[in-house]
Amino acid sequence: QVQLVESGGGLVQAGGSLRLSCAASERTFSSYAMAWFRQAPGKEREFVSGISWNSSIKLYANSVKGRFTIFRDNAKRTVYLQMNGLKPEDPAVYYCAADLRAWRAVLVTTTAEYGTWGQGTQVTVSS
Repeated sequence: QVQLVESGGGLVQAGGSLRLSCAASERTFSSYAMAWFRQAPGKEREFVSGISWNSSIKLYANSVKGRFTIFRDNAKRTVYLQMNGLKPEDPAVYYCAADLRAWRAVLVTTTAEYGTWGQGTQVTVSS
């Protein structure tokens, strides 16, 4: 199945910005809805944002709406998460995931519905 590799995490000051990238290994990426999840220590993995295969649908968790933006470039087989105005509650390991049910125009927000996951990238916010 398609392999996903996240990058772009790191250390940023509170109020700063980061852009995360998730690169896919195969062209089948273009048929999959994609999503970003995050998991902080002691917490369950939670939905952050998702995007349909053709970018016609975008969803955001209420906690990040207005600060984060998801977009994708199917020609580059990459999905991005632009994170602005980072807050103390945002630090976590961020994971990208693919819904392997091809060509769907429906986005789901639970971890169980996604079939392929990247290894994650760490985001740390400092004062």
